[in-house]
Amino acid sequence: MSIFRRGQGGPARVTVQEAAARTGHGDAADGGDDAVLLDVRELYEWQAGHAPRAVHLPLSVLAAGAGLPAHAQARPLVVICRSGNRSRQAAELLVARGAEAVDVIGGMRDWAGAGLPVVDARGGNGTVA
Repeated sequence: MSIFRRGQGGPARVTVQEAAARTGHGDAADGGDDAVLLDVRELYEWQAGHAPRAVHLPLSVLAAGAGLPAHAQARPLVVICRSGNRSRQAAELLVARGAEAVDVIGGMRDWAGAGLPVVDARGGNGTVA
């Protein structure tokens, strides 16, 4: 069964547990770690706390036409923000550009609330800003 559920009129949405499994984070990792966790929050939010190994590309930069980093191209994308609003917009943009992308329901707030790892810019314990 695919973890990529279609939302009403938009890209599929996944829970933080499904996102963790798909991107190889936490105990839920079951070999399905081929997807890239793409964090679309602003720099100050990213620096305060993000998931380890996530790729940072703010929605504002993506919307301005920026492409994905080389290691994120041609791979499934699991898009995350603070609460799920910006990630939904980013996933819509990415799908329109031909990428396989889903957004994470509840964003980094739910990620941290589920006890999944969050690190700051220095690799220490992070917080969700």
